[in-house]
Amino acid sequence: MEIIDKYFDLDQIQLSRFAELKELYKFWNDQINVISRKDFDNFYERHVLHSLGISCVQEFVEGTKILDVGTGGGFPGIPMAILQPECSFVLIDSIGKKIKVVNEVIEHLGLTNVEALHKRAEEEKRKFDYVVSRAVTRMNKFIPWIQKNISETQINPLPNGSLFLKGGDLKEELEEIQFDYDEFELSEYFEEEFFETKKVVYVKMV
Repeated sequence: MEIIDKYFDLDQIQLSRFAELKELYKFWNDQINVISRKDFDNFYERHVLHSLGISCVQEFVEGTKILDVGTGGGFPGIPMAILQPECSFVLIDSIGKKIKVVNEVIEHLGLTNVEALHKRAEEEKRKFDYVVSRAVTRMNKFIPWIQKNISETQINPLPNGSLFLKGGDLKEELEEIQFDYDEFELSEYFEEEFFETKKVVYVKMV
């Protein structure tokens, strides 16, 4: 938990919600495996802080609408929603049991700015300022699923688009996409060794 407090100035409600996350996910993960058990000791670093890397790259203005596609157990959407309660989040995944866990977490924490739904990306028709994802699929395959969801109305300094949490050598994957993009090294924000190869890729889509 200290690793989150180390990088972010949190109020008491945020501190309390982040503090509850590990035991909450431990309870549900023992019943429905949504997080790799070998990773669980590093829960706050590799899942919560990693998710918040997107919020380091882009601090969203109040009223920003964000769609998390392929959220799995709720990452990056749940940590981002705790950090930025003034923004609204829709989390979707095609696996129903994972969304069950996400909804239990949302209810337990009393998060009012998050909606979690069992659906595929192709089925979501609403418009958002940004789409976020973590390790779903290659970007050239992912982008056609969500182009329809990007709003043309701008409220943030960063033009609307997608923010991907990625790792490793992305040269070949980036050559496949037909949009302007920027890469942000998470090692510039977080000093832990885990983040040496981790990146946020922003793809401009308006």
